[in-house]
Amino acid sequence: MSQLQRITIAPSQLQQEQVLLTTQQKHYLKRVLRLREGDRFIVMDGLGKWWLARLTEEQAQVLEELAVKTELPVAITLMIALPKGSGFDEVVRSCTELGVACIAPVLSDRTLLNPSSQKLERWRRIASEAAEQSERAFVPTILEPVAFSDAVNNVTATYRYICEARGEYVHLKNVLTDISGEIVIAIGPEGGWTDRELEEATTLSFQPVSLGGRILRAVTAPLVALSLISAACEG
Repeated sequence: MSQLQRITIAPSQLQQEQVLLTTQQKHYLKRVLRLREGDRFIVMDGLGKWWLARLTEEQAQVLEELAVKTELPVAITLMIALPKGSGFDEVVRSCTELGVACIAPVLSDRTLLNPSSQKLERWRRIASEAAEQSERAFVPTILEPVAFSDAVNNVTATYRYICEARGEYVHLKNVLTDISGEIVIAIGPEGGWTDRELEEATTLSFQPVSLGGRILRAVTAPLVALSLISAACEG
């Protein structure tokens, strides 16, 4: 199915073996992708289900549900302090490709970015596009940015780690044994977490871990962490 084009729909658009396409989706399929009536494509609901569909004159007909095995066996939430500039766009795109389930932007003591609602919409659109490109069954959830304290206090996952560049901490790869279910990995901003933030997280059962001996950029560290986790889970 890799040669077929893919689009993401809202679950409510699937009704009685029909896909109720929006005007924008029709334009994309017919004008941008140059699909014609009768051509097949893949529909994803962003919640784990894929269908093979055929374009009709006005909508699309569902032909069959597809079995997809592109998701990691664990659900990773990336808790990340918003980097400066447009760096978060690339974090969303790349981490979606690497299999993240949820991205939770946080406003840390050293956060310089104060995002608008338009930014959140843009990040969610990037995640949807990246999920289609990488043939994922799920579109990651992009949460609204919240204060660091609120974020760490709302974590329920058993496995929770906070990455710290300086200090003698165990390497992340050495703690990724026999993990299952949900895992939360927290990545700091430019300049790293403050002592207060690190102390608060460890009080809430976050284990400080290292990503190696080098100081990584705020947009590089999440890619290293996600790569290590996916390698451990899929290896």
